[in-house]
Amino acid sequence: MPASTSSSPAPLRRFLRAGRASDRVTSSSGAAGTDAGSGTAAARVVVVGSGFAGLRLLRRLESLLPASAAELTVVSPVDHLLYTSLIPQVCASSVEPRHLAVATRGALRRTVLRLGHAVAVDTRARTVTVHGSDGTVDELGWDRLVLAPGSVTRTFDIPGVREHAIGLKNLAEAVHLRDHVLRQFERADAATDEGRRRALCTFVIVGGGYTGTELAAQMTRFSRRAVANYPRVRAEDVRWVLVDHAPSLLHELAPALGRRAADVLADRGVELRLRTSVSEVTERTVRLGRAETPDQQETIATHTVIWCAGVSPSPLVARLGLPTTHGRLVVDDCFRVPEVEGLFALGDAAAVPDVTRSGAPAGQTAQHAVRQAVAAARNVAASLGYGAARPYRHRDLGFVVDLGGRDAVANPLGLTLHGLPAAVVTRAYHAYALNNGSNRVRVLTDWALDLVIPHQIVQLGFADGRPPTIDATEQTGIYLVTAPGQAGVEAGLGDPQAQPGRAVGGVGGR
Repeated sequence: MPASTSSSPAPLRRFLRAGRASDRVTSSSGAAGTDAGSGTAAARVVVVGSGFAGLRLLRRLESLLPASAAELTVVSPVDHLLYTSLIPQVCASSVEPRHLAVATRGALRRTVLRLGHAVAVDTRARTVTVHGSDGTVDELGWDRLVLAPGSVTRTFDIPGVREHAIGLKNLAEAVHLRDHVLRQFERADAATDEGRRRALCTFVIVGGGYTGTELAAQMTRFSRRAVANYPRVRAEDVRWVLVDHAPSLLHELAPALGRRAADVLADRGVELRLRTSVSEVTERTVRLGRAETPDQQETIATHTVIWCAGVSPSPLVARLGLPTTHGRLVVDDCFRVPEVEGLFALGDAAAVPDVTRSGAPAGQTAQHAVRQAVAAARNVAASLGYGAARPYRHRDLGFVVDLGGRDAVANPLGLTLHGLPAAVVTRAYHAYALNNGSNRVRVLTDWALDLVIPHQIVQLGFADGRPPTIDATEQTGIYLVTAPGQAGVEAGLGDPQAQPGRAVGGVGGR
C-alpha cells in the first residue's frame, strides 16, 4: 500500500486492504521433507496463468505454505489479472482500461513472476517449457504443477472469422474496439455515398451470452453520445445487430431475465437475430443464416463484426497428450490430473466435475474459477503435507448482467431482479469481486464520474487503423513453436472435440 494511506481514516484503510486479508490464514506446519530445517529443498510449485484462478490460488498458497516449504513461481504472458467482466465498460469509456488490471506483483508477496507463455509440459522430466516475452525459451522444473492457463476466443471453423472479426478477451482488443467504432464514425462523417455511410455505421455482435449482451447494451449508449459529435452522421444511421443461434438471450439465466434484457436492447434500437448463425465474415460483409431456412441467407454490409461467441481452452491443453473432454483437461474433484502425480488443473482449461450437477463439468466463468482456486490451493498444500484435501463443491451465488445506466438483470442467490435494484446489486458485486482495494476505488470513481461528466470522444490512437486478428491479439500462434526435445504439435488439433461444430453463439466467460 502507498505510504500516504497510513494517515487515512481507519474505515478507508480497511476498505483498501479488503480482499487481501481474507486470503491470509494460519498455515499448519511440520510437513515432512519440506521444512528448510530438515535439510530438504523446498518443493517447486509452478502455476501457469495469472488470471482469476491462478492469482487467487497463489494468494492462498502464500498463506497456506510457509516460505520454507515451497518455492512459488507463476508463468504468465502478462503482469496482471484482467477483470474481464467489465471489459464492455472499457469499450464504452465508462471505466479506464488500467483500472481493471490488478498487478500480479502487488497482489503476491513471495511468488516469482516469469513473463512468457508456457508452451509445453514434459510430465516425465517434470519440466515446463516457457517461451519468454523476449523470445528466449527456458525450462522450469517442478514438483507440483498447477495449470490455469485460461481460455481463448472460440472462433469455430467459419470462413473469415479469424481474419476479419474483432475479439474481446483482453484490454488491447477492448481499446481497439472503442477506437475502431469512433474511426467508423469519422469515415462516415466524411463519406458522400449513403450506402457506404450506413455500412460504416453498422456494427454486428455475435454471441448473445453475458459478454455480447452487455457489449450491445453499453455500446448503444456510447454510440448515441458519440454520434452527436459528427454533424453528417444521423442517429438513425447507427445500427447495432446482435446475433445468436439460441432461441433467447442469456439462456443460462431465468427466461424472465433474458426477456427483460431483450426488451432493454430493443428499446435502445438493437436488432436481435436469434436462432441465427454466421456462415461467413468478410472485410465488408457478414452472412447470416437460420437453421429452419438453410437456403435463405442474409448478407449485412458492415465493416465491424465483434466476436463474443464463447471461449475454448488454452491451446496448451491440446499439447499435453492427456485425456480431455470438449478440449478441457480431465481432472478429478480434487483438481488432480489422474495420470500424472503432482499435476493439477482448474479454471476454463479444466473439466472440473461439479458434484452439484451430477459431475457435469463446471462452467467456464470467473465465478467458478475464483471458487475453484481456493479449493485447489488447499489440495495442493495438502499434497505437500499441509492440511487435508477435500473435494470441490460449487455454491452458485447467481449471475449479474450490467446493461448500463439504471438497467441490469441479476439473480443473486436465486432472487430475480431487474432495473435499478439489479443495477445496484451488479455494481456492488463487481466492486467486491475486484478483490483489490486500489482497483476497487478507481472503478468506483470511474462510475461516479460517468454520472456527472460527459465522455471524452477521442481515439487513443494505439492502432494503425487495421483491425488486429484474434489470433495475433491473443498470441495463439506461440503454441506452434517447437519445444526443446519435442516434435512440433499444432495447437487445437490434438482433440477433435476442441472445435465443436459451426453453430455460433452462447455464453462467454464471466
